[in-house]
Amino acid sequence: MTRRLILSYLALVLLGLEIPLGYLYARGEESRYSQSVERDASMLAEVAEENIEKGNLTALPELAREYAEDNTGARVVIVDRTGQVLTDSAGTIVTGTTLAGEPDIAAALRNQTTVATRTGSDGGDVLAATMPGSSGTTIRGALRVTYPMTMVTDREHRIWAALALAGACVLAAVALVAFTLARWITRPLRTLERATTQLAAGRLDNPPDASSGPPELRRLAAAFTHTATRLQHLLQAQHGFASEASHQLKTPLTSLRLRLENFEPYLDPRAHPSLEETIGEVERLSRMVHGLLALARLEYAATTPEPVDADAVLAERAAMWEPLAAEQHVTITVSGPAAGPVWAIPGALEQIIDNLVANALRVSPPGTAITLARAPGTDLHVIDQGPGMPEADQERAFDRFWRASDSHHDGTGLGLPIVRHLVHASGGKITLRAAPGGGLDAHVRLRPVGRERRFQATAISGVAGRGW
Repeated sequence: MTRRLILSYLALVLLGLEIPLGYLYARGEESRYSQSVERDASMLAEVAEENIEKGNLTALPELAREYAEDNTGARVVIVDRTGQVLTDSAGTIVTGTTLAGEPDIAAALRNQTTVATRTGSDGGDVLAATMPGSSGTTIRGALRVTYPMTMVTDREHRIWAALALAGACVLAAVALVAFTLARWITRPLRTLERATTQLAAGRLDNPPDASSGPPELRRLAAAFTHTATRLQHLLQAQHGFASEASHQLKTPLTSLRLRLENFEPYLDPRAHPSLEETIGEVERLSRMVHGLLALARLEYAATTPEPVDADAVLAERAAMWEPLAAEQHVTITVSGPAAGPVWAIPGALEQIIDNLVANALRVSPPGTAITLARAPGTDLHVIDQGPGMPEADQERAFDRFWRASDSHHDGTGLGLPIVRHLVHASGGKITLRAAPGGGLDAHVRLRPVGRERRFQATAISGVAGRGW
């Protein structure tokens, strides 16, 4: 902001003041110079015309010489009515030379005045004023007065230098004022930016400064602090509820399961299937509570994605799941080129793979395979050979507690919502689609390390739930 203010003042001083003022002065100086030369030429032409009329031609060289001596750089050329040179103050044109063919002399002999810039004998620009020496309609000669334009340009350069010096002083003063003003305005903005970053990371250690800066920014900082403080209280209350619920619900559910299992010896054998179904529902309720608490922690905790070696994590999780898959006669394979490091929330990539592999293993028939395929870039595919999922259900599968109508397993409907939270928190994207040859393809795309984009994201720190 400081730089923009200084640049805006610089543009205002240069474009709005210095350049127009210098341009107007230069044009005015040229106009005054031209009028002065034209006036002198007119006076000299009158005197020369009187001398020519009286036949006093010997006075003309003295007239031209005196004027040239009194006006540095001036040159006077006088011709008669036929265009023959009567005198040249510079002495470079021989008396008697005919100049009637030159445009300005020819115009003067037709009783026309000419004031224009032309190229002098030395190659430089000169201002030439050519006047007729006439009395009424009778033309007795013509007079040309020339001045080098360097006299004007030297004056223009001096005024430009003066304007530049004045502009530099003004800019220095303006820069000081702009810097002070910008610091006064941006100081609370910088503290507000730091506070916003801290709040995005889940904390607010340094509230924004509400005691300095413009009144509007002070009010904004105070409102932000009030909002952030209340938000922190709400998040802390939610976190406290999640912790308390985790402790309070686990114990009764565990106790209920033990009591149900203790009923088995005293029940009629015909009631055992119902008892097992009840115990299964209690176990599912325990997993659901666990998944809800995990989602609560996901919405509370916040951190920044970090570089993670995707290939190492993939190999590690595949090795971990191979024994369990072997028990169900399912193989797990890793294919594709190395993915390299990716951006992910700490621990998120492991939970993403675990949830997807667990879901794939749950629906994979014996003798099939689960493929962890790496595509070019940072795409990861978890492909199973199960029954697959209708296209209409592939997007709904990420809704909480949603379960397919033809589902026969005991999932809680929280696994995929947690996976989507983890992927989005890591800056990635996940989609479901039909796998070639049948089954389901869970496609995860994460950001490769090397992109300059950074951002704050929400992440889960607990163990993810299971099931669709």
